[in-house]
Amino acid sequence: MEIFNHDSKIDFLRLRTISIGVSIVLLLISLGALATRGLNYALDFTGGVLVEASYHQQPDIEGVRGALETAGFHNAQVTQYLGTNDVAIRLQLEEANAGKTESSDDLKKMNQVADNVIAALQAKTSDVTKKSASFVSASVGEELKSDGIVAVIFVIIGIMIYIGIRFEWRFAIAAIASEFHDTIIVLGFYALTHREFDVNVLASVLAVVGYSINDKVVVFDRVRELFRSARRAEPVEILNKAINSTLSRTIITALFTAITMIALYLFGGPAVHGFALTMVIGILVGTLSSIFFASPILYWLGVSKKDLMPVTRDNSELARRP
Repeated sequence: MEIFNHDSKIDFLRLRTISIGVSIVLLLISLGALATRGLNYALDFTGGVLVEASYHQQPDIEGVRGALETAGFHNAQVTQYLGTNDVAIRLQLEEANAGKTESSDDLKKMNQVADNVIAALQAKTSDVTKKSASFVSASVGEELKSDGIVAVIFVIIGIMIYIGIRFEWRFAIAAIASEFHDTIIVLGFYALTHREFDVNVLASVLAVVGYSINDKVVVFDRVRELFRSARRAEPVEILNKAINSTLSRTIITALFTAITMIALYLFGGPAVHGFALTMVIGILVGTLSSIFFASPILYWLGVSKKDLMPVTRDNSELARRP
């Protein structure tokens, strides 16, 4: 199955200066947003209270927010579970995060917060009941955050080792640069939009890293094959041919993965919105970087046919043997 002709001759490298320029601008914007705005860490990382309330009839979400605002819960995040009358209320409260260690007093305090939330909702309508309440202490949130950072670092280091072993050093540098490029832009999106960054989003960032490197490996394998099989191997020609010959595979893989993630976003409920959205953005960024970022970097590093040929050593003793 091919969308594009295997022997197409689209000159992608002709746009290398523009594409690298756009990538640098996006990286600078993302790094600036991460430095100035930071990530909006969810309850998983900051600690707080999650209250699930059940209504007998379809709840008015704006009414729920209004009732909580009136009761003094100014930063409450309210979402409705798809296909149900249940709502999730997340509170990042100082009183819920007060202690660095979890104590019986902290638990009593957070239970009181949950009861106050339900009382505020019942003041507006009586058809609401508390379904469940869960708490994350500040110390647990900090531990999750540090573990998540370590997980991302280990994944990137593992990929660097794999790429370094599998490919010649120029390929490895281009692939690793692309990994940082894709990851930073995805994180930059969350810093710019200030969307909630929770454990599901962190998991999807790790998935994006894996998806992105897989795309680069496919293109780079093709580049290596073409260099070795071509008699005259001009780098621009080989890189363009490699991108064109793998373009159908790249687009089809990205398209069907994105369709799956869009369906998950639309029908999977609020709990997986962050995961699905991050994957869609990561697929888009990863696909474009395989074509317009990784290959130009490889070209500017000076890849050539000579780099991929086996090294031979002259040996006068061997030369005299029959």
